Amino acid sequence: MEHSYHRFSELFAQLGLPSDADAIRDFVMQHSPLPQDVRLEDAPFWTPAQATLLREALVEDADWAEVADQLNAALRSPSTAPA
Repeated sequence: MEHSYHRFSELFAQLGLPSDADAIRDFVMQHSPLPQDVRLEDAPFWTPAQATLLREALVEDADWAEVADQLNAALRSPSTAPA
């Protein structure tokens, strides 16, 4: 089974969010730090559709899991947000 590599900006586009580097950085800064006891997909700033996409990416979709994990890490430590 071949896995695709998705860029951080592609995940933001999938989430329906602006996906340029400045917008990603602004989003991460605005929503960080995400408390350690809050799961990424349960964060209050997601729409239901965004939360579902993230839940599926983390649990079911290996193609998106790595970049979803990167988003999780970036929201807990804003200085690590890749573009």
